[in-house]
Amino acid sequence: MQLAFNQLGAHLQKGLRPLYTLHGDEPLQQQEAADAIRAAARAQGHTERSVYTVAGAHFDWSAVLAAGGSLSLFADKQMVEIRIPSGKPGKDGSAAIQQLAAQAAQDDNTLTIVTLPRLDKQTKSGAWFAALEAHGVTVQIDTIERGTLPPWIAQRLAQQGQRVVSGEEGQRTLQFFADRVEGNLLAAHQEIQKLGLLYPQGELSLAQVEQAVLNVARYDVFKLSEAVLSGQLARVVRMLDGLQAEGAAEVLVHWTLAEDIRALKRVRDAMANGQPLPMALRAQRIWGVKERLFERILPRLSDAAAARLLHSAHVVDGIIKGLPAPGWPQDGWQALRRLAMDLVQTAQGQRPAAR
Repeated sequence: MQLAFNQLGAHLQKGLRPLYTLHGDEPLQQQEAADAIRAAARAQGHTERSVYTVAGAHFDWSAVLAAGGSLSLFADKQMVEIRIPSGKPGKDGSAAIQQLAAQAAQDDNTLTIVTLPRLDKQTKSGAWFAALEAHGVTVQIDTIERGTLPPWIAQRLAQQGQRVVSGEEGQRTLQFFADRVEGNLLAAHQEIQKLGLLYPQGELSLAQVEQAVLNVARYDVFKLSEAVLSGQLARVVRMLDGLQAEGAAEVLVHWTLAEDIRALKRVRDAMANGQPLPMALRAQRIWGVKERLFERILPRLSDAAAARLLHSAHVVDGIIKGLPAPGWPQDGWQALRRLAMDLVQTAQGQRPAAR
């Protein structure tokens, strides 16, 4: 049985299943999901708890398999938690998990929670994960994307009796808040709790939020790619500033931008040779969010623009490695900003300004 994170609360109100699997890369929501399951379990008499963290190829799975039959004299029911930080249980672990999943359905005294990171398609098609799905409940915990962060913040504020003012000011307040906490949901949760301590229930003004909320955003170079291709100029500037402040490697930021440019050029060339856009995208392994962005950009991307971007990416690669170029900044980060701005303008359907 598969559930989304926001379906878990309603599910638990109807009763517990003996086996739960939580998988995803959002630590706050994974922690909240596990806490909700534990609370429901304690309410039903599962008072004893044991935790096993799978680390290394020589983990002793026999102890986990035996845990279900090892109740103490002081507990009628127990919780067994299995944490697999790598998402790779190994050959022995795969067999043990399949056995554990089959046993779980027949053991009313033991509640098992398996926690995993985000899993790729191949891993989720493995026999051990299929056994977890078949015999229990799997909860996929997706990352809160930037576009859905403002309503998430508003919902969390509402849970503590607070709200932003209505209208345009309220939307500006939520956008400001989201800019300050993007990529760091745990810190966002803490900032929301801080507002609950600083101000009474009711409306929060933009000034109050600006004064209280710290800049705790954390940026990902792969999210930078989406922001650039979406043409979100202000967000791209913030992300580049944040990545530089965090000590991100210039070469990694360049690789992200250059890889998008190379992919745009390859797809554009394929289209020029008569290949349909959907087929060209599949051939270059472009899908998901990036597929939709490419579909928007490519029809208006000229051969000359694609070639110009590719040349600029080559120039910036040299600047990062210490090779100055006429008409370009000598500083690597400044050169990266110019390359990103050119790509943003191209994504917006504009011709980059002459330098």
